[in-house]
Amino acid sequence: MSDPALDTLLMPLEAEAIDLAPGARVLFLRARAGTALDALANMNLVCEQSFAPDRDALHRAGHKVEAEIDEDGFAAVFVLPGRQRQEARAQLARALRKAEPGGLVIACAPNSEGAKTLESDLEDLLGSAQKLTKNKCRVVWETVRQDALNASLLEAWLALDAARPILDGDYISRPGIFAWDRIDPASRLLADHVPSSLKGRGADLGAGFGYLARAVLEKAPAVAAMDLYEAEKRALDLAETNLAGFKGKKAMNGIWSDVTKGIEGPYDFVVSNPPFHQSGKADRADVGQGFIRAAAGGLRPGGEFFLVANRHLPYEQTLGDVFARVEQLADEGGYKVIRAIKAKGGR
Repeated sequence: MSDPALDTLLMPLEAEAIDLAPGARVLFLRARAGTALDALANMNLVCEQSFAPDRDALHRAGHKVEAEIDEDGFAAVFVLPGRQRQEARAQLARALRKAEPGGLVIACAPNSEGAKTLESDLEDLLGSAQKLTKNKCRVVWETVRQDALNASLLEAWLALDAARPILDGDYISRPGIFAWDRIDPASRLLADHVPSSLKGRGADLGAGFGYLARAVLEKAPAVAAMDLYEAEKRALDLAETNLAGFKGKKAMNGIWSDVTKGIEGPYDFVVSNPPFHQSGKADRADVGQGFIRAAAGGLRPGGEFFLVANRHLPYEQTLGDVFARVEQLADEGGYKVIRAIKAKGGR
């Protein structure tokens, strides 16, 4: 797939607008794999990525990648900030903190996802910013100079995406996580329709900060174990915190993975509110379809799958292909709740 933001991010180096010595220590925050990274082939590149599909792609391309980098003092820090404003500012501030004095910070965003704001934010932190535009994106960069750095703003922005209590302290969450400061109405609808008779070993695919898994455990006391699958490690860490009250009472396991590549099992039941966006705003029905196939693969014969999705998403064909029985339990507020049963023979 094309990645205009990644391609544009590396333009200043390719256009010789910035200069990095061979072997320079370079950090890439929210890194993504792509041919554009060939421009950094002669650098000592370290990638940070907490989103499993992008982590896996970077590993396949032969790059060093970690969920979180503790070290600093990099000659250059590249960053592709997230779309959520507080998270994006925190990521930009963190890029500055990771760069050595006199080092470079280079950031890029699509025009439709806050590119102009990104330029303004870098100017606010460092007093100025240089830019190039292409591919409907804007890349901005500047040298980190202590005499120009707005230190108080830097400290304030570093804390913008910190974990914090939400919903009157019932949960811990942080900006940048899906529906980070509220209960997503689709997940709430699914929780309302999950039966209290569930039992045995279950899984939540795309667990987020843990609302749905916690709702299942609170509603169905015969559930003995839950595995939480989540692609975003920042969310998975929160889910484990939000489910700490069940520690020692239920067997629980957090699994940082790309669900579309398959899950463990066998499970007696699976619940899921699959994502239908990844990078960008376009609907990605293929992601939810991958979740459906993974659920079918991980269930025991006769096991149940409970799914919630936006009404318009085309999941019925995939459900019919891999499950013996499919029924709609609810159609409310633009969402549908579906129960699917795996055939006793294992279909």
